[in-house]
Amino acid sequence: MSGALAEADWEAHRSAVFGAAYRILGTVADADDVTQEVWLRAAAADLSAVRDVRAWLVTVAARTAYNVLKSARVRRESYVGPWLPEPLLTGPDAAAAVLVDESVSTAMLVVMETLGPAERVALVLHDVFDFPFDRIADVLGSTPAASRKLASRARARVAAVEERPRASKAETERVLKAFKAAADAGDMAGLIELLHPEAVYVADGGGKVTAARRPVVGAAQVALLAVRQIEIRRPDAFRVIEVNGRPALATFDGGELVWLDTVDVVDGRITAFRRLANPEKLARIGHI
Repeated sequence: MSGALAEADWEAHRSAVFGAAYRILGTVADADDVTQEVWLRAAAADLSAVRDVRAWLVTVAARTAYNVLKSARVRRESYVGPWLPEPLLTGPDAAAAVLVDESVSTAMLVVMETLGPAERVALVLHDVFDFPFDRIADVLGSTPAASRKLASRARARVAAVEERPRASKAETERVLKAFKAAADAGDMAGLIELLHPEAVYVADGGGKVTAARRPVVGAAQVALLAVRQIEIRRPDAFRVIEVNGRPALATFDGGELVWLDTVDVVDGRITAFRRLANPEKLARIGHI
């Protein structure tokens, strides 16, 4: 590199910068802010002595996101009801390419939300971006040994998600559409057949709209809730889109996105059903 970062070079690394920030923060809006801040710093910096520009940019993104996450913890603790990550469009509807792997799935981000800020940064930098622990320690203001322990502890927490059998995209989409059809028809038997006996339903309304404040457990209970919500709201359109690398069911009412459903499917049955209804988090997905 010679001097400041050229815009063309920035675009080549932008997805990595955003990807690091989003995995650490779990919100598109905050990740966008971090990405913009990294670009401004890079555009003003002399990078002539930098040998690995991508690593430099991701390091700045991680350090910035780490500071944001520590302050965001206060907001998360006062959040009304369950918290789900802000959805990230990753299919053909996405405005820009992003780094997509299992670490950006909704299921993984939900588990990562239970990690401490330092654990989350250590895991993302080491397992996704292959950073050595001395560089991670520099980001965290820690030691390589402590950073290694943080990543190991975080990896143990997310291991269950990584080891969980994962249905194909086609199978997930089939189950989502079948669940939608059964809910619209009020078909309790059909819904129960699509749900694992110990299925867990989690809704994120953020206190902005009506949503279950606690997880609902059990096939019959989840099926009943799904039917009642359809009867109350009567949405008029839906489509399957790709969110966080997996199929998701987007439900609309009068052109407005009101629900975004993601699921974990094992052996043709839903084990986890997540409904995002917070309009602030749905705003970036848009309307039809």
